[in-house]
Amino acid sequence: MSETLDAFRREAQSLTDAAATFSEDEWHAPTRCEPWTVRELLGHVRVAIAWLPDMLAAAPPPRAEISAAEYYRPDARFSSRTNATRVDLARAHAAGYPTGAALLRDFTTVWRKADRLCRAEPSSRVVITRHGDPILLSEFLVTRVLELAVHGLDLADAIGREPWLTPSAAEVVHRLLPGSPSRPDAGFLRKATGRAPLTADEEALGIRRLTLG
Repeated sequence: MSETLDAFRREAQSLTDAAATFSEDEWHAPTRCEPWTVRELLGHVRVAIAWLPDMLAAAPPPRAEISAAEYYRPDARFSSRTNATRVDLARAHAAGYPTGAALLRDFTTVWRKADRLCRAEPSSRVVITRHGDPILLSEFLVTRVLELAVHGLDLADAIGREPWLTPSAAEVVHRLLPGSPSRPDAGFLRKATGRAPLTADEEALGIRRLTLG
């Protein structure tokens, strides 16, 4: 679990460092994740990470039942209704801060707390997701690294910046993408998450696109 946590910390810090340079106009730029602006998309990433403390505070279930890849299975968790709730949560959270910089300070506090709490847990720790799935904490952390990595690309693309994807996050994401290069780069990650089209050769490799909200 330590390698995944290290990737989580590095990718979260990389996003934090990049976002610290955003102008107030850039915070209000639209993103491909409609209807979110840059600011609201960071609010979504913050919400996605903020589930961790409550998950760790709850009693652990006896065993894990799904993997990180199975977390992204196409069921009710990615339905129109659930996606609408996801959109509203992010927008409501972002609206609670007067500036993008203030939201960023909150995001930084949240991910650092999550990192600290997770490091106190054993590798065998099982948690329950908000969708009711028992999963190893180490596997759930893979999904949080993906959130940081993929939405980091969305944020960078929205304001015309070079991606800040870290090599350690790319290594973690590789576990979720059968047929991908040994270390997916930003371009490949866009393709594997439906943000850019796959070539015929890439489709022939059997690359499975993840179901994302």
